Order: sequence, then C-alpha cells, then structure tokens
Amino acid sequence: MILGRQHRRLAAMSNCIRICRCLKIYPSTIRQCGARRSYSQLSSMQLDLKRALKSADSQSVNGSSFSDRSQLKYARRLVIKLGSAVITREDEHGIALGRLASIVEQVAECHQEGRECIMVTSGAVAFGKQKLTHELLMSLSMRETLSPNDHARKDVRTLLKARAAAAVGQSGLMSLYDAMFSQYGVKIAQVLVTKPDFYNDETRKNLFSTLSELISMNIVPIINTNDAVTPPPQDDDLIKSKGKKVISIKDNDSLAAMLAAEVSADLLILMSDVDGIFTRPPKQEGAKMIWTYNSDMTDVIQFGKKSTVGTGGMDSKVQAATWALNRGVSVVICNGMQEKAIKSIVLGRKIGTFFTNAPTANATPVETLAENARYGSRILQKLPAVDRANAIYALAELLISKQATILDANEKDIAIATKEGTAAPLISRLSLTPAKLKSLAIGLKQIAETSHTNVGKVLKRTKISENLDLTQVTVPIGVLLVIFESRPDCLPQVAALALSSANGLLLKGGKEASHSNKALMDVVKEALATVGAQDAISLVSTREEISDLLAMENHIDLIIPRGSSDLVRSIQDQCAHIPVLGHAEGICHVYVDKDANLNKALTIIRDSKCDYPAACNAMETLLIHEDLFKEPFFNEVCDMLKKENVQLFSGPKLSSRLTFGPPRAKSLKHEYGELACTIELVSGMDSAINHIHTYGSGHTEVIVTENSEAAAKFQRDVDSACVFHNVSSRFADGFRFGLGAEVGISTARIHARGPVGVEGLLTTKWILKGDGHAAADFAEGGSRTYVHEHLPVDN
Repeated sequence: MILGRQHRRLAAMSNCIRICRCLKIYPSTIRQCGARRSYSQLSSMQLDLKRALKSADSQSVNGSSFSDRSQLKYARRLVIKLGSAVITREDEHGIALGRLASIVEQVAECHQEGRECIMVTSGAVAFGKQKLTHELLMSLSMRETLSPNDHARKDVRTLLKARAAAAVGQSGLMSLYDAMFSQYGVKIAQVLVTKPDFYNDETRKNLFSTLSELISMNIVPIINTNDAVTPPPQDDDLIKSKGKKVISIKDNDSLAAMLAAEVSADLLILMSDVDGIFTRPPKQEGAKMIWTYNSDMTDVIQFGKKSTVGTGGMDSKVQAATWALNRGVSVVICNGMQEKAIKSIVLGRKIGTFFTNAPTANATPVETLAENARYGSRILQKLPAVDRANAIYALAELLISKQATILDANEKDIAIATKEGTAAPLISRLSLTPAKLKSLAIGLKQIAETSHTNVGKVLKRTKISENLDLTQVTVPIGVLLVIFESRPDCLPQVAALALSSANGLLLKGGKEASHSNKALMDVVKEALATVGAQDAISLVSTREEISDLLAMENHIDLIIPRGSSDLVRSIQDQCAHIPVLGHAEGICHVYVDKDANLNKALTIIRDSKCDYPAACNAMETLLIHEDLFKEPFFNEVCDMLKKENVQLFSGPKLSSRLTFGPPRAKSLKHEYGELACTIELVSGMDSAINHIHTYGSGHTEVIVTENSEAAAKFQRDVDSACVFHNVSSRFADGFRFGLGAEVGISTARIHARGPVGVEGLLTTKWILKGDGHAAADFAEGGSRTYVHEHLPVDN
C-alpha cells in the first residue's frame, strides 16, 4: 500500500509513538524532539492509521513475522543491510557509486513514506583502500624513479591492511552517505559499534537508547562495525550474555539480525551479490532458487564459498535470517545489484528469498508449475492427434456432467460480487449459466474436430540437393501465460486451445472468479488425466503478483492478456522480455456509406453497439456520410440509439452542424466499453478511411453499403485486423469465425492477427535430412550444387 501525503504524516507520527512505547521514551522526549502535537493527539492519529492499515499492520506490531510477501507492504520498521559486495567495486578499491546512489534513493523514499529505516553498511575498508592505494603509490614514486625495476608498485595492494583501510575510509564513507541523503532532505547519523558492545549490558542499553532517540527525531541511523579495532570473530553461533543466548556477531549479517530483533523491526533486508538462497551454489548445475524459505528446509541447501569481498558467506546469512525470523522479524535475502530491489520487496514483489515461519508445503511455486507445463507440453506433442482430440471431447462432456458443481461455485463468486456492489455488466461477464456451459461445450467440440492436423503439419518441402530434403512443420510455441479478468468461461476455452496445439499453459484469473476458476480447473485436470498430462495446464495462485510472472522469461514463451484495456496496456508496458499477444484497445468503427441500405444500417448499428457494449468488438464510433445528415436516417439512428439507452457524443464536424445536440466527445480515440458512442460526419470513403487510420486501434471496422466497388476499396485500404462489409462488428470472434474459441484478439502486425485460435498458438521448425552432406561441398569448385526445388506437400 502506498500511503497518500496525509497518511504518510500519520504513519511517521504513529511509528514515533510505537518506538517510544517499545523503548520507554515518553511524551516529554517527544516534545523535546520538536513535536508540535500533544501525545493524546498523536495517539488518536495512530489509532486512525491502524484502522486504515487493518489487521496486517497489527500482525507486525504484535511481534509476529509476516506470512506472505503481499503483507510486506505493511512493514513500518526496516533494517537494511548492505553487504560489501553490493557497494564495493569489483576491484575492491572504492565504492560503486551508481549502485549506492540507487539504494540511498530507495531508502529515502521509504523514509518519506513514513517507514522507519535503519541501515547497516559495509564499505569502509573498500573506501579506505582506494585512498591508501593512492598514498602508497605516491610514496613509492621516488623509489620507482631511483630503481625503475623496483616491483614494489605491483605489490601495493598486498601492503594494505583492512583495519588501517577502515580507519581511513570510515569518515569518507559517512560523508558520502550524508551528501547523498541530503539530496532528498533526509538526515542521517553514524553509529559506530564494536562487537562487544552487544554483549555488555550497559553499552547495549546505551546503543538502543541512542537508536530510539535518532528514530524519534526522524533521523536515519547508519550503523557499521568499527573495523579499525574490531576483535577476531567468535567461533560459536550463539554466546551467552547475562545467562541469555544471543547470536554471535561474526559479520554484518549477524549484526543486522541482532539489531533487527532488538528494535522489533518488521522487516530485515540482507542485500548480497546473489539473487537469494539456492539449493546449491548458484553456478553449479541443477541449482534452483528458493523463493520462500522456512526452518524445515535446512537440509535442502548446499552452501558454497563466501564472497571474496565480504566477511560472511551465504550460510551466515541464512543463520542470521533464521535467528531473526524466530524472533518475529520477517527477512528477505536479495541481490542488492538488482534495480529497485528495496522498493520492489516492500511492494510485495517476488524479489529474493522470503523467510517465513508459515508452512509452504501446500503452495507449489509458480516456477515449478511452469516447468511442469513445459514437460506437459512435450507429453502432449508426442501424443497422436486423436488422443489430444479425445481429451478435448472429454473436457466438453465434463462441462455438462459437472454442471451442478461448476454453477454452485459460480454462485459463490456472484454472491460476493453482488455484496461488494459490482456493476451489473461485470456481474453478467462473471456469471455462468447452463446455456453458457452448453455453448462452451459446442465450441470445444469444434476445437477437437479441427485438432487432428494442427501439430506436425507440413507447411513446406524443399529439395536442397540430391538426398538433402528440408521440411517446415508446425510445433507448439511452448508455455503460454494467459491472464484474464472476470470471465471464467474463457478458462476451458483457452485450455482446449492449448490442448489442441500441445502447448503448456499457466492461467492467471481474477480473484472475483476464484471459486468458478477452481471448479473449472478441476474439470480441466480431469480431462488432462485421460492422456497422462495433468500438469500441462495449471491455475496460478491469486497471490502471485502479475509483475513477477512477467519477469519469468526463462519459463514462459508467450503472454496473452484478456481483459480491460488498462490490464492489457499495463502488461504490455511491464513486459520487456516475453512477447505479448493482444490488443490494448478495441476502438471499432461502423461507416454508413451514402449508398447504404438504411434498414440494414440500423440493424448493424444496433447490434454492433448494443448486443454487448463491454466487448472489445463493440462499435465505439459511428461514421455517417454527410449526405445522409439531412435525411430522415440521421434522426432515426439517433432515436434508435437513445431508445437503447446509448449516451451519444458528437465529433467536431457533427458538432459544428448542430445548434443543440449531443455533447462534444472529449476524444475521437476512445473506447467507451459501455452504452455510449461517438457520432461523426465524413465527406466520403477516403475521409472515413483516414479517420479510421488516425483514431482507430486496428481492431474491427465495418462498411455498410450496396456499392460493391466501394466495399472492395474499403476492405482493401483499411489497415485493421478485421474489415467487414454489411455485417455487425460483433462477428469479430473466434467462435463465430468457426475457430471453436479464441485465445484472444491480436491487433499486432505479426503472424497471429484478429481472433487467434489454434493456428496462432503454433510456430514452426525446420527439419533437414541428408546423407553425409557438408556445406564445404557446395562451395565454388565443390562436388555438389544446390537445386532448391519445391516439393509437393502431403498432410
């Protein structure tokens, strides 16, 4: 949750009170810190904020760790540990300024949102080494002059001691932090500690008293160990302090864990140079990322060597994280070199390894689902076409035989939507009926009937040379991710298309249809089981963030969004590495030519706009030839649309002709998605085409005319996915095209355009058969020559 300005102020005050209460700082101290409001007023504001944050915030306040990443947005007190490898240059001499600046910016943003941030930093040694290297080189310059063969210059780095470097670099590092944070108006304070400070009761009390004072004054404490005097690391993982076992401070990981537990932090972020915890060293074959970790998983990890820069390896990070988790602090271990890692984590994104005490056995990681989908795709591809067709027939039959269970689940979703005040058109899209299920079953059977020649279809054969034949055949794309809203009926449609094309499939539905989607997925799994490929299609948990799915380029080959233009546009904007098939807008036009049959025109206009106004193939703009403006037709069409409760808007040309009439449209490039449309006048065919090219989205355009030459010109010149003559725009649909169903509609200028059925989910591969041929044989003077003869295709 991103707080507004007012809530940010409330959050900062609330957090101040919470820290003061936890660390026994009372109203007098608050007033000394410059607070202008009374303690009772702040307490009232705190209560209001807690109500806004609801139960998730209270979970953190009560000292228990978060159970799910989505709750991390409620974390108020953060401890952020920067490992040496994160802020140090690869040559270990100096700070990676760009990376550190990004981290500082993120911490400053979190601070300004009302979160309480404490930083634990490394880097003093690296900063000092940079300075000392320069000084040593200067001091050696005379020796080099006197003895050009002196090799001491090459050994400068080995002369540098870490403690001396830390002593030199600490002040410079803090000056750098101060300069960076000051750009955001954030005040910082250095807290330099030694490890024994944590084991002595007096110094430990003083340390946390200092931290509490700094936080109450809205200052970000930056903590580092005093590496100039620090003693050797302790050998034991736990030591005793006044009879109480505490974690041994071996490195900044354990320091950060101790600190987070002592100040009751909500979240500890350990930033390293790896993406998170892996089952084995990341560079080893078979290493898999562990996205969610709990204490039961200690046996599945093999640790590798620690970083050459830092003092703590991944095993120390896991020990520190587990120790903090057991004391109520949520932990994420992440790659500090990843862009916007801190902000992504607190927004609930799937970054790094999340440590939780919540059981994880019931939730299959989406990466596993994707791997299963790819394996399932290969199983489907090996099957005879008749087996895939029979599985689709089985799915169609199950939709009818399991109708009662499916409709019961759908009623739960409708009841929730009605209770939440969902708009009637959206409830209509959400609802399933016996008639809809029957129609679905018919469409699925059409897909089954046409699936016998989809995969492995020979498209082209070429004789390259004697006994060297090339064949191009159709193959599945691989793993598809279909993200859809509201309409649960698209789930079995897309599943059948994936089955027919032998693709693996991940489905991400909206939470408003969660019960319906689960019931339908159970039916799909039952159908898949008939061919031994039940894992080829899976429903992704609603807790998975879409942004995380869009980053899975190693697992997903094509993304197909089905939903509102906002959803599609958002996915297209976010997805940088996976192709997206779809359309962001459906700005469809109907053009009524001067030679139109006006009765046909009225029928086509009514159906195009009113049959299903929320559909992407519904008419959004009506273009009328200006010669018809003064004819009775113009009033007839306006009256008809008004009777259908369509809200009318006028384009600029129409508006200039009317003294009183519909209000002017704010934009001619607008998808209403409801009972509303724009009416505009055009001077003729070319004007209509130019208007469509200027304001259209390339979806579906219609001409109503009895002039066959005009219709042919319109259908030739209009550059949209679907161009119709004398029919409603609502025919732009996979089922109506005879595709059985559609996975979506594409307006992109790629192989799949318009309603996309099975063929749009296939790609090709080339199969070359030879007999010991070598490319060198075809070079000039070689023994072979190219023929490139086209051969007949038999399927």
